[in-house]
Amino acid sequence: MVNGLKLPGEFREMIENVLAGRTHPVVPRHAATVVLLRDHPEAGLQVFMLRRVASMAFAPGAYVFPGGSVDPRDGDQTTAWAGRSPRLWGEAFGAGETLARELVCAAVRETFEESLVLLAGPTEDSVVEDTRDEDWEADRQGLLDRSVSFAEFLDRRGLVLRSDLLRPWSHWITPVQEPKRYDTRFFVAAMPPGQRARDVSTEADRVAWVRPGDALEAARHGEMFLMPPTMITLTELAEYDSVGSVLAADRKIRPLLPELRLVEGEPYLFYPEGSA
Repeated sequence: MVNGLKLPGEFREMIENVLAGRTHPVVPRHAATVVLLRDHPEAGLQVFMLRRVASMAFAPGAYVFPGGSVDPRDGDQTTAWAGRSPRLWGEAFGAGETLARELVCAAVRETFEESLVLLAGPTEDSVVEDTRDEDWEADRQGLLDRSVSFAEFLDRRGLVLRSDLLRPWSHWITPVQEPKRYDTRFFVAAMPPGQRARDVSTEADRVAWVRPGDALEAARHGEMFLMPPTMITLTELAEYDSVGSVLAADRKIRPLLPELRLVEGEPYLFYPEGSA
């Protein structure tokens, strides 16, 4: 019995091309993903998920958490900042201080771009209460079209990035055989009081708050498509019963790089040891 996940046949050529030297691994892009959490009075712990539109080049139709690639301007040192310093974030994620700053800013920026949830406030111990009016949407569009940087957006609004609202969770790297690769740090964060996650991303056609266990059950029945890092993250979160218990978890983070292999001519995905 093969201890791996069997993949569709189209992965065979991808693996063969790398093994034969016909294609070479691409350098993964740094990215950040945020798992937004809330305590539902009846359902318990829930996570916010988006379904990627079928036209997307990477993971079409997959249910994912908000996130995306680092923008070079995310490393702007003028960004108003509260909470754990970039140096300490770097220690948590095994990254240099500059990259750590970029990752945290990308996490907060991408979450706002994809859900209008903003982990920032007018002071170091407050958070924006509501982001649902047209002015906030105009700001979101400015970030999307890159006409304004995240630091400029916060400065104009008089806001401070609240890195203390985030916690480091995991670090996943796309397999070397994939044509699109990402080096992604996963964060977790509680849904800020007063704010509401919305279906605003053009990259998604559906959003939902769902219990981790229910999402896993839906995936087993073919009702939700989950990428391996998403599936494992949900499996880990299913062990917790509240937002507070997730945020209090003591996580030891190491890079996790799944491997694509051919077994008797068939493509399989193997998870890193200790990740599943």
